[in-house]
Amino acid sequence: MSAAPSPSGFQRKVIAVSIAAALGGFLFGFDTAVINGAVDALAGDVSGFDLGVGLKGFAVSSALIGCAIGAWFAGPIANKRGRIPVMVVAAAMFFISAIGSGLAFSVVDLIIWRVIGGLGVGAASVIAPAYIAEVSPAKIRGRLGSLQQLAIVTGIFAALLSDALLANIAGAADQPLWGLTAWRWMFIVEAIPALVYGIMSLRLPESPRYLVRQGDIERASEVLQTVTGTVDVDAKIKEITSTIDTERKESLRDLRGSRLGLKPIVWVGILLSVFQQFVGINVIFYYSTTLWQSVGFDESSALLTSVITSVTNIVVTIIAILLVDKVGRRIMLLVGSVGMTVTLGLMAVAFSFGTLNAEGTATLPDPWATVALICANGFVVFFGATWGPLVWVLLGEIFPNSIRAGALAVAAAAQWVANFFISTTFPIFADIGLTFAYGFYAFFALVSFFFVYFKVPETKGRELEEMTDELKVERRGTRKAT
Repeated sequence: MSAAPSPSGFQRKVIAVSIAAALGGFLFGFDTAVINGAVDALAGDVSGFDLGVGLKGFAVSSALIGCAIGAWFAGPIANKRGRIPVMVVAAAMFFISAIGSGLAFSVVDLIIWRVIGGLGVGAASVIAPAYIAEVSPAKIRGRLGSLQQLAIVTGIFAALLSDALLANIAGAADQPLWGLTAWRWMFIVEAIPALVYGIMSLRLPESPRYLVRQGDIERASEVLQTVTGTVDVDAKIKEITSTIDTERKESLRDLRGSRLGLKPIVWVGILLSVFQQFVGINVIFYYSTTLWQSVGFDESSALLTSVITSVTNIVVTIIAILLVDKVGRRIMLLVGSVGMTVTLGLMAVAFSFGTLNAEGTATLPDPWATVALICANGFVVFFGATWGPLVWVLLGEIFPNSIRAGALAVAAAAQWVANFFISTTFPIFADIGLTFAYGFYAFFALVSFFFVYFKVPETKGRELEEMTDELKVERRGTRKAT
């Protein structure tokens, strides 16, 4: 066995390994955002697709169906074949989807390629947080786990930027560019990071927790020593073994419990995922142009503001990375819930003063237009610094070794279902009234505060082997395993 690197050496190595694993999050963000620049060109007659309103909406949201399915099956496959093979398969799906979507000849096969890409997104949403948590030392696990969200928001920004650049070079998304239409290149360009992700995944070490489960103690010891910097490897192997039944294979049946059919900690993971979506963050990103136009921006300024918002999201995610292992997960989520409740509530109030213009779009008078503008950005800041990254951190941490991959798969699948619901219902909610829509999101932001206060455990500084099926929450903010 090779000599262990210095503390600074192993820390650099585990950071590098975590960044490589988080590339799945970059593709996650890129794939879900890239269609924004292409959808209008797809809907036009010049593209040859001539999508109606209903088909246009389904073409955009179809990837979410694949996301839920990919997340559901990623856990069992990761338990059977390992974490690395799932990353490689996800990279292959991203690559196939990019090329297939870019060369699509009808809306039917475009939707098929988008669903395949969604399968990759779903798998990446499960495997990246699980893998990063399993290779990270406890004292920096929060920062490394937050890389998933940083990669996601960076991927969203990269997709928006590449869409804008390609459309600018061609003159418009539906104009010819390098032998194809510009919107086709918007999809094809994703093949580049997909290829990089696949190559880097093949060079990553397997999770030591998975290797122990498979009985490959020698390889697990090597990873623990050279990547995570474990000093007493033998003791750590025994600790991991005590939390994993190596004589049986993990399955989704292991998630069963007495409370509504699932273990309590699984429900905590599911509800963390659902609340992350039910506060309406994707409404800001999916329908941001409409929002900014309602406060008086023209279309060009609205698009620019959307890009600025995505950059803001990156900056506050970096702030979360710097704070999470110092402040802790629980207090940051509580602050985020309060901030989101206030900003969303004020947006609901602001839009109650809105009037409809000739085009049927809500417009706001001063000072409520300014209030809505400030609160929308404030909401992004509170979400991006707390609930955005920390949910992924907690999903990688809170589950016991014996059920981590399967429980994370169920929680991630629930997140994609919630995402689909929020994304598809916003036009309906907006038709009722934007006060109703943002009031709905504010209500769930408020409920999320009480959920965190009473049910979410603190995992700061705790080893994964300390996690049990039930973690008690002490009112002073500390946790202990039962």
